[in-house]
Amino acid sequence: MRISDADREQVAQVLHAAMSEGRITINELEERLTVVYAAKTVGDLKPVTADLPQQSRSAIEPATSRALGLPDDRIGGHPGSGASIAVMSGVSRKGSWVVPPQHNSFAFWGGADLDLRNARFAEKHTTITAVAIMGGIDIIVPDDINVDVTGIGFMGAFELEDRAGTPAAPPTAPTVKITGLAFWGGVVVKRKPRKKEVPEIEI
Repeated sequence: MRISDADREQVAQVLHAAMSEGRITINELEERLTVVYAAKTVGDLKPVTADLPQQSRSAIEPATSRALGLPDDRIGGHPGSGASIAVMSGVSRKGSWVVPPQHNSFAFWGGADLDLRNARFAEKHTTITAVAIMGGIDIIVPDDINVDVTGIGFMGAFELEDRAGTPAAPPTAPTVKITGLAFWGGVVVKRKPRKKEVPEIEI
């Protein structure tokens, strides 16, 4: 993946901090900065911070950090609800919530909406079991996590809609497996770009 000037500058700041902490010498700093400013891809940047501790790399923005293959900052936290049930009604899980390792979603003559774009994950691997009987379950996943859809549709649909059109996420990203059954109903997993915060404008 190609990198930007902002990505280079973030890594350069980490190297300057490492030198001030005595982790690398001034000569090593100069050598690594030469590599950083000549870098064109993520692969070119990885070696210059590979031997630095995680806390030294915390200045790197999350998106760049994930691209460099560093541990994903979205993993960890106290698990949220283990179930979302809609019986002749509706249920929604969205915004900032911590997805547990196993989440069960059930819809009967109703609808369930799960939005993972601003979610955290208690563990790296998550399984969502979705069962829709004469109902519907919509699950939105961001394009920077890995998703595996294996459910079964019987007189219904259990499908993945890729609306992002971007490459797969790196192996260090959270992985969500979505399985279950759609009977006379539908389970639709929609892969979309992650939501970006829009600043509020005061009038």
